[in-house]
Amino acid sequence: MTNGRCLVSDICREYESITLSMKFLEPASISEAVVLLNEHADDSKVIAGGTSVVMMLQQKLIAPSVLISLGCVSNYDFIRHEKDGLHIGALTKLRDLERSEVVKKFCPALAHTFSVVANIRVRNQATIGGNLSAADYAADPPAMLTALDARVQVQGAEKKREIPLSEFFLGFYTTALAPNEILTEVIIPTLPSPARAAYHKYTSISAEGRPCVAVGAFADFDPDGKCLDLRIAVGAAVETPQRLMEAEALAHGHALTDELIAAIAEQYARTLDPLTDVRGSAWYRKEMIRVFVKRALQEVRDDR
Repeated sequence: MTNGRCLVSDICREYESITLSMKFLEPASISEAVVLLNEHADDSKVIAGGTSVVMMLQQKLIAPSVLISLGCVSNYDFIRHEKDGLHIGALTKLRDLERSEVVKKFCPALAHTFSVVANIRVRNQATIGGNLSAADYAADPPAMLTALDARVQVQGAEKKREIPLSEFFLGFYTTALAPNEILTEVIIPTLPSPARAAYHKYTSISAEGRPCVAVGAFADFDPDGKCLDLRIAVGAAVETPQRLMEAEALAHGHALTDELIAAIAEQYARTLDPLTDVRGSAWYRKEMIRVFVKRALQEVRDDR
């Protein structure tokens, strides 16, 4: 983790004018980091790769007096395929996930999702734990991971607990993490062998790379091609990744025909309440939701 530590330190030195009045603490373990969080309560912020935290500091979205760096913490940058699914350590870099043969074999769409985050410089520095903990609505991984029914493990002062990702994001830059908890692991359940997944994003500002609309889709099929399970999560256009169970249920027991796909996409576009920002208006995002839900569903159908 030495390289990670140096890069985090370099980032903080680059923005010395922002961090001049802040304490920069470097615990050697997650347990020690949790203790420091307890000590400094709401006046501290955990920093891993630094890409999200530095951006929020620049934009004055946060103003902690203490930064707790995880750059010296080891053994949390793993990728393991275990009996119950894929386990990813919170300090794993997005670039490592993008290139991992374990991830590609487990779910090619997930590896693809990591490969389209921002640019290669960001992916070489950003961690999966930091990406999720930031709760940035205009991020790529949350929609795909939500569609894959992922959960996160977090560690606090007294215990560890698991939170379904569908319950983890509460709003803009807000999560279900308690003030003294740190995300330590991401777990994606084992996927049935006939199942397929897809990730589609629409970027309205090409130089930026952040999605205007993000769609993660997962579908499982019986031998006759009828849908056994369907999950669609729309992100970036809304505060937190959203699934519509009633729309997903339309596919259960049926083949994904063009007509059914169009009906599901229409329900997502009609039901979701998109936001307006520099990447697009609410009206525009509704139109793009319809288009990209349709494209994601066509991919999971035709890729079988």
